[in-house]
Amino acid sequence: MKQILHKVIALSMVVITSFGVVGCSSDFDTMKARMDAIRAKPRGRIEPPPEFTPMPTFAYAAHQLRSPFVPPSTLEELLAKASGKQVAPDFSRPQEYLEKFGLEALRMKGTLTKPSAPFYALVEDADGGVQRVKVGNYMGKNHGKIVEITPSQINLVEVVPDGRDGWVERPRSVVMADK
Repeated sequence: MKQILHKVIALSMVVITSFGVVGCSSDFDTMKARMDAIRAKPRGRIEPPPEFTPMPTFAYAAHQLRSPFVPPSTLEELLAKASGKQVAPDFSRPQEYLEKFGLEALRMKGTLTKPSAPFYALVEDADGGVQRVKVGNYMGKNHGKIVEITPSQINLVEVVPDGRDGWVERPRSVVMADK
């Protein structure tokens, strides 16, 4: 009985294997035909990668210059601190009308002169109004005091924070607006 069982198992293995080979052979022929069709197509050309030219080396020799990580200090700042001049805005004075606008929003429109009278400048504010100013008036958000008026510009000195719990003076100008 054992022998018959071994013969049946061996015969069934042969039959299963033959079906597998026959089934795969048709798929193999299809796959071979596809591969032959792909090989028959003209081959493409792969372009070589672009050549990169090396960048020239740069020797950074700025050891004698100011460090970019330290706030800049101008000669005037250093001289003011060395002379003991303390710069600070006067917070006790009443604020003038043009001090509520930034200098970028103000435009010089012209000048007024009268004999035996101070030289005035006409300044247009951001609201469209025109104001008359003279030397000693203030304008701009940084406590800018007018120090000179010429026919083409208004020169003033602003008092701005220096970034180190102090104040520094900065010259600024408002030039005549183009027509």
